[in-house]
Amino acid sequence: MKTLKIEMIHDLVCSWCPIGYANLQQALNNLNIEADMHFLPSELNPGMAEKGESIDEHLAQRYGWSEAKRKDYRRNLLAVAEEAGVTMDFSKRTHYYNTNQAHKLMHWSEGHRKQQAMNELLIDAYFKRGLDISNTQILLDLAEQLGLDRSLAEKALASDEVSQALLHKQKRVQKLGLSSVPAFIFNENTLVSGSNSVEYFEQTLIALTQKEVA
Repeated sequence: MKTLKIEMIHDLVCSWCPIGYANLQQALNNLNIEADMHFLPSELNPGMAEKGESIDEHLAQRYGWSEAKRKDYRRNLLAVAEEAGVTMDFSKRTHYYNTNQAHKLMHWSEGHRKQQAMNELLIDAYFKRGLDISNTQILLDLAEQLGLDRSLAEKALASDEVSQALLHKQKRVQKLGLSSVPAFIFNENTLVSGSNSVEYFEQTLIALTQKEVA
């Protein structure tokens, strides 16, 4: 089988996105399938203020969830995350942030063949360390950590060209009419929604392999 192209539609503060990513990666490893990963932006809170919002306050206001409901949701989320091998430290991860700049960095990193590595670094920075991934200096630190040029990354974050390219990707995602993320596009023609289990992804990948052979 030739290298499988996978485009992951995600947001960088979406709690279920790193779980879906981890389960997909495990399925690929289990089946020894090589994948060419790309990432498409779907901002959950594009109008969020620069300082971000407390996660608890945001969930209470957006969904009307009580404290008991939020605790139940978090307990379930952490159990699923642990099973997927994803660390989420809510003692540090206290806020949601605007992710537009982080998605710009993801787009720019793609041109340097570092997009997947950047995704993993942003997952670690936000979910494990609770860093403000809307902060330009933090994003530039991450770029530098991957061996990318800090000054070029800074120019990219301020670039109209990068903004327009990101907008083009966002419009492509909007046309899919998704109700939630993550979602995955396999070989540009098969759409799968949800974080899903390792087993589910394995079944999907096997079906894609058989379809290609046929």
